[in-house]
Amino acid sequence: MANLEVEERTGDMEISSELEDTLLSVLSRFKGKKGVLIQALHAVQSIVGYLPPSVLRIVARELDVPLSEVYGVVTFYHFFSMKPRGKHVIQVCLGTACYVRGGQEILDKIQKELGIGVGEVTEDGLYSVEVMRCAGACGLAPVVRIDNDVHKRVNPSQIMEIISNYT
Repeated sequence: MANLEVEERTGDMEISSELEDTLLSVLSRFKGKKGVLIQALHAVQSIVGYLPPSVLRIVARELDVPLSEVYGVVTFYHFFSMKPRGKHVIQVCLGTACYVRGGQEILDKIQKELGIGVGEVTEDGLYSVEVMRCAGACGLAPVVRIDNDVHKRVNPSQIMEIISNYT
């Protein structure tokens, strides 16, 4: 029980021997190569779903990269997550163009309707909400990305209908 409390508090997870074997196999493809940290982290995150500290320690050890460097990359790029995500990740752009055209109102509506805040996951594990600083699609603002689908010129009145297509 104490382990679960630590995992919940720190966002860490216990690594099973099967998962560790899988991670070691994947990371072996990147071992000894320069400039592969981001690709390795993507591969690992696609297996685990997120990048808890226990996984970051394995990545650092296997790639012989300082843990601080691994942590710095993970916290710098928005597409990495150190917390579990929902089955569907909803990202609302709050870059200048999206914000001015209603991005914050869309985010507020999503949070109210789903009953979660930014960085949280719905109780059923179906959705998580994140903020993007710029989607690079200013002419299509406001933009909401759900998984790999980009929804353009979204308004608060239509966002829940869009989300309902992801179950």
